[in-house]
Amino acid sequence: MSAILIAIAAAVCVVSGIPALLGPRGSRSACALSTTVLILGSLIGLTGVVLGLTGGVTALTARWTIPGAALHIRVDALSAFFAAPVFVLAAVGALFGEGYWPADSLRAGYVRAFYGVLAGGLAIVMVAQNTILFLVAWEVVAVSSFFVVVTVDENENVRRAAWLYLIASHVATLALFALVAVMHDVTGTWELTRFPAGTGATGAGAAIFWLALIGFGIKAGLMPFHVWLPGAHAGAPSHVSAIMSGVVIKMGVYGIVRVLTLFGRPPAWFGGVLLIFGIVSSILGVAFALAQHDLKRLLAYHSIENIGIIVTGLGLGVVAGAQGMPAIAFLGYAGALLHVWNHSLFKALLFLGAGSAIHATGTREIDRMGGLAKRMPWTAAGFLVGAVAICGLPPLNGFVSEWLIYIGSFASTQRLAGGWTDLALIVVAPALAVTGALALACFVKAFGAVFLGEPRTSEAADAHEATASMRAAMLPLVVGCFAIGLLPAVIAPAVERAAVVAGAMRGTIVASLMPVQTFALVLTAVLAVAVAGLWAKVRRAPRRLTWDCGYAAPTPRMQYTSSSFARGLVAFFAWAMPPVKHEPKALPLFPAHASLETHVPDTVLDRALLPAAERVRRFLFISRHVQSGRMQTYLVYIAATLVILLVWSAQ
Repeated sequence: MSAILIAIAAAVCVVSGIPALLGPRGSRSACALSTTVLILGSLIGLTGVVLGLTGGVTALTARWTIPGAALHIRVDALSAFFAAPVFVLAAVGALFGEGYWPADSLRAGYVRAFYGVLAGGLAIVMVAQNTILFLVAWEVVAVSSFFVVVTVDENENVRRAAWLYLIASHVATLALFALVAVMHDVTGTWELTRFPAGTGATGAGAAIFWLALIGFGIKAGLMPFHVWLPGAHAGAPSHVSAIMSGVVIKMGVYGIVRVLTLFGRPPAWFGGVLLIFGIVSSILGVAFALAQHDLKRLLAYHSIENIGIIVTGLGLGVVAGAQGMPAIAFLGYAGALLHVWNHSLFKALLFLGAGSAIHATGTREIDRMGGLAKRMPWTAAGFLVGAVAICGLPPLNGFVSEWLIYIGSFASTQRLAGGWTDLALIVVAPALAVTGALALACFVKAFGAVFLGEPRTSEAADAHEATASMRAAMLPLVVGCFAIGLLPAVIAPAVERAAVVAGAMRGTIVASLMPVQTFALVLTAVLAVAVAGLWAKVRRAPRRLTWDCGYAAPTPRMQYTSSSFARGLVAFFAWAMPPVKHEPKALPLFPAHASLETHVPDTVLDRALLPAAERVRRFLFISRHVQSGRMQTYLVYIAATLVILLVWSAQ
């Protein structure tokens, strides 16, 4: 039944945008109908997800005229686990879009139409059992994502980001074509089938792993495959950014996990490679986030960080499983999978909160905001919840999943078997600690510069609270962050079933979660009492001017900017992301005007790929003279080629 419900839900999502697309331009009723249909489809899908998480495996098959292809979907605990965020974020994003991208906005029907296709395609990706169906759904997601990202196509940066995303998506698709071909050669079928025993130790097994890592790693945004992610997430409408960060990049994680399940017990070096990519992505992802001035680009780099945490947990599970440590492997798999849910919740909440701030101020620049908490208290509260969760602080959900990876990493270092993979295991806990500390610094910067202090511009001073639909969309995400953080044992059975399908031996995480649950409940009660007492005291106290550090007339310009706050930490990582400064070379003794601007280019994209592409373009521009259009020249080419071939054959 779960397979039927998810298939129906995917179809409903795909057609949900038709009323808004074909209805009268600017029709609120048509757009509201599209949103209602998509939310209905999401509820149907969530029903199927619950049945898939609590019941057995179900499948649905129909014939397809394409050779080797079949409309074959299969719902087990793992696919249902990854499908759950699809329907949750599709629904809340659509509701948020009613206020953020109203019916009278440019391309309102267009956005809703491709948003629905994106949601439906994502659902099929998570449950496709036939590899050709998987590739078709994968491409549907890539193309529909491109069209929603490029919505504001009058902006050159948005166009560039969308095209870069499309190029990266198709590079990933080419890798997946090769992956599917090798898998077919190994198994003799186009279905997702377990490989023969010992495949992981063969050249074909290594090729499958590397192709999966490249193809799925590009979509997941693992470093150094992340080049498309910051621009696309920043340029898309904010509710689209939420589903792209919360779900689209999880397609890559799902693909890696699903391929690993086909090996049975993958070799330890698979996990070691995943650990290296995960640790690098988590630390450098948050370091790049610290350097950002654009609020949505900051959040985008944090997606890279959290994908790194997920892949680190997955690598821990693979290494521990290969070295005969099933309990530790279970913690690694469970922590990684739970972080998939957690990241979907708090990152979507942060993108929606950022979208509300951008909608109110008309800018994404952090240093052009400020003081929004007084003007947008509900948005500020929601963003704060997401910020605390993403920093991995109790009593919210981000702490729970990272806790499982922490205790797994501590336990693994006590049973090292020898080998280079053990070096990666040793640095897991320190890497997570560094990542968490940097994330905390980054969100102190982001929340402080955006919501605290005084407005830095007139637009921030005139900001207004988000609409009712936008606030309502954030509420389920806030509840989810608190629910998993306070009662993690409730969702433990679903995580355990998914971890078993992912490759871990049957185990439990309830014993590991109960101390966290008790601590979270006690901490929440203490914080509630403290906040209530502080609030009562503040309301009774007379209002006075904050100490002004000796300034007679303080202004918003005297506040810390986001750049100055993060300057020291950004300088610490200058070896990996050297900043670029724009400042006048010489100033008079009493300058009338002075400015200093710094930004940190993406090391892989801006310092490596784009310069290399420019050199290739210049070479091709020069080589155009070879094609002269004269027959005599082409005959000379042919004659020279024949002479070279004759000389080579004579040797």
